[in-house]
Amino acid sequence: MSDFQILLFYKYVYIQDPVATRDWFVGLSTKYNLKGRSIVATEGINFTFEGKTQDTEDFLIEMQKDERFQHIHFKRSKGDGNSFPKLSIKVREEIVTGNLGVCDVNPNEVTGKHLPPKELHEWIHGAASAQGSGAPKKEFYIIDMRNAYEHKVGKFAGSITPELHNFRDLPHIIKSIAHLKNKTVVTVCTGGVRCEKASGYLITQGFNDVYQLDGGIVSYMEQFPNEDFEGKLYVFDNRVMMGFYTDDPKHKVIGKCDYCGTTSEQYINCENKKCNKHILMCDDCQAKSIAKHGKKVCLDGCHADHSFNGGWRVSIFWSKIKKIVASFNKSTSGEKK
Repeated sequence: MSDFQILLFYKYVYIQDPVATRDWFVGLSTKYNLKGRSIVATEGINFTFEGKTQDTEDFLIEMQKDERFQHIHFKRSKGDGNSFPKLSIKVREEIVTGNLGVCDVNPNEVTGKHLPPKELHEWIHGAASAQGSGAPKKEFYIIDMRNAYEHKVGKFAGSITPELHNFRDLPHIIKSIAHLKNKTVVTVCTGGVRCEKASGYLITQGFNDVYQLDGGIVSYMEQFPNEDFEGKLYVFDNRVMMGFYTDDPKHKVIGKCDYCGTTSEQYINCENKKCNKHILMCDDCQAKSIAKHGKKVCLDGCHADHSFNGGWRVSIFWSKIKKIVASFNKSTSGEKK
């Protein structure tokens, strides 16, 4: 057993005083020497912690003495003690930022049906047909509700991966999957928290048969490593990506270097502090970058040197602004004369 363990869990439950609850969790986490990144909101909690294995288990025992935090699906994985630099527990408006406004959903009132990993596995592999029952293989569609940079390195084979840049983009991708409103759909995400709202939102938008993968992708990977979910799972800590038995020949690398297209599972942040872009970069391209620039930076020019509309360089943009200001100053100076 690893000396360290990572806990991933959430619960949509009414929190009357998020600040007081945050302070209680800070005290409890500090007591057991846990580090991590967590959110408390009126609508619930969303936590990821790392600590010594026994400390994390003792933390859970004490936490569950509060009836609000019982009946939670805890996801456990091996840690190394360095997944988080410190403890951070913040109070936010939502435990996953969706900004759905008047279209927001309460997962305790409307959410997709929870589908255990074992059942999804049976759906994928057509268990009924394999047993000779004569039943046709179930028609269903897996919709990945994670960000685009997450499913670049890992996703279910044949899944639908809408172009989400963050969870707030959810309303904008509905049109691209509207043809599935009368089909069976299964939403998937890392640990399940995003799918609670995403699946509920699909129901409010007219989708008639909506499921969500119970426990998220991490639970499926744990039960069925290197089956169906290809690549690695992107995670929001210093590990960046995780997998199970990745030295197994069945493990498939699906990530590709952003610059040369070589298979790669190495996400780095551009070392240009004004850029910090998250990029997939293979060893060879990293070496080229270091040789040319002395550090690992975007090989096609840092996005700090581009605006996000049309690819104009920021330097050119500011040059135009300076000319406009200079022209204005000159004209006003002339008026004063």
